[in-house]
Amino acid sequence: MFRSPKGGLMLGVGLIFASVIIAVAPAAVAGTNQVGRYGLGRIATPEEIAGWNIDARGDDGEGLPPGKGTVQKGADVFADQCAACHGTFGEGEGRYPKLAGGQGTLKADRPEPTVGSYWPFAPTLWDYINRAMPFPAPHALPADDVYALTAYILNLNDIVPSDFVADRNSLPKVKMPNHDNFIWIDPRPDTADKPCMSACATPADVKIGSTAEGKDLTPRTTGPLDTMQPK
Repeated sequence: MFRSPKGGLMLGVGLIFASVIIAVAPAAVAGTNQVGRYGLGRIATPEEIAGWNIDARGDDGEGLPPGKGTVQKGADVFADQCAACHGTFGEGEGRYPKLAGGQGTLKADRPEPTVGSYWPFAPTLWDYINRAMPFPAPHALPADDVYALTAYILNLNDIVPSDFVADRNSLPKVKMPNHDNFIWIDPRPDTADKPCMSACATPADVKIGSTAEGKDLTPRTTGPLDTMQPK
């Protein structure tokens, strides 16, 4: 599911197999029992659509809901909901990912892609926490708690001050440290070869000249880079 350029909701085709099949039509009328195009289901109500329309856009925060949260409140929520997996200060526990630190490591042998070292947009941090966290019960936190967690994690990475208040207006204004290192338009062509329009090769004459077999190109499965290091 994603938001269209004009802000409309786009539902994945897999939803047709849900236990209650809902057909979304452009001319939907709230409260109607009109049968869908294929004679299945009914028109989705605005409330049902709103239940799926929970994404937040990164560059401008479109989709962020009302609410707010402070760094201090986030510290309390983090201790209750997140620290067991991500550590008290975002350092990570076991194989759960780190949330803080890692600045300057992305080109190193052991890069640490954390919120502070890698993440491009503050609003999408809110979006991810809202949809996928906490791990045992995703999408269970109220918006204010998600805002507070976002503020706390940004503060752990020294991106915002301790008095920062996260809301739908402040988060889009936060400049993430690695934002400018992302490539927003892929410069690579779809193919390196031009299509053959005349005097093309006969398929039977095309031969495989080389393969990766026997050239030791398979990544190593043992070695220092694959060993968990103590924190």
